[in-house]
Amino acid sequence: MIVWINGAFGAGKTTTARELIDLIPNSTLFDPEVIGGALTHLLPAKRLAEVGDFQDLPIWRRLVVDTAAAMLAELGGVLVVPMTLLRQEYRDEIFGGLASRRISVRHVLLAPAETILRERIAGREVPSDLPDGELRVRQWAYDHIEPYRAALASWLTADAHPVDTSVLSPHEAALRVAEAVRSGDAAVSDIVQTPEPTAETLAAGVLLFDEQDRVLLVDPTYKPGWEFPGGVVEPGEAPARAGMREVTEETGLTLDEVPRLLVVDWEPPAPPGYGGLRLLFDGGRLPASEAGRLLLPGPELRDWRFVTEKEAATLLPPVRYERLRWALRARERQAALYLEAGVPVG
Repeated sequence: MIVWINGAFGAGKTTTARELIDLIPNSTLFDPEVIGGALTHLLPAKRLAEVGDFQDLPIWRRLVVDTAAAMLAELGGVLVVPMTLLRQEYRDEIFGGLASRRISVRHVLLAPAETILRERIAGREVPSDLPDGELRVRQWAYDHIEPYRAALASWLTADAHPVDTSVLSPHEAALRVAEAVRSGDAAVSDIVQTPEPTAETLAAGVLLFDEQDRVLLVDPTYKPGWEFPGGVVEPGEAPARAGMREVTEETGLTLDEVPRLLVVDWEPPAPPGYGGLRLLFDGGRLPASEAGRLLLPGPELRDWRFVTEKEAATLLPPVRYERLRWALRARERQAALYLEAGVPVG
């Protein structure tokens, strides 16, 4: 299990985490800042200069998940992770990656009043060995208050268990967090994700259309980018039936008829992915009354929208868009197509 302590800079995450490992049996502190520090020695300076924050590097997010999983495999017990996460898509990606490894996360938010945050930032001791280093570090912390405020107003308080630390010492805050974990008030994150594949996989997606013939795309919580409703075919499961099951699980809609095959696309391995076969089926046109019954967002999906083919090109990764493009052509021609990496063959 992981106890993820979130909050703005100055909320007291690290000091509270150090106190918390003394209150939760068999717990270990894991600070993802260590990953960011290591990347300064691993990545070229040019790549580092392209981002303003380590969190914007996909390698940082992946290494956080991989390192946390490796530490739990080595040590067992509980990891206490003090780390600010203000972008919902990054939270989804990291927590989804942990969920794929069957690691549960309890998300806690340290939420002192903004006036207290500003006072703590102003009084914080920071390294001043670089010219204007102290000023820049403080300003960097101040600059993150607005994104923190925006996250509070949208998704953060709905997802994490809040603890107001305005008048609490780190030890008192840790006691509150430990009690919230013990009592279940800090519930396990409901983000779900299928385990990461260890070999080639078979996946089935279903294209659903509105009355204007726009196609439904969904935004998964557990990975970046838009996708079609669907998922991995389970052992012994018929691919078309798997697509129907995923549509119901993700959207709440039940398909009455087995959908027609549009494309079979072989996806080559691209480490760390293994590739495999990707099937797209035609789920048909949804009446306006059905489209209005979509049960989103939810644990698996953050958002949904019906889009034109042109709009899909701006949302989908290139290979996935090519898969859609040829699926639409197959739908027009009433004939299934075989693709390799999104390109028709034969």
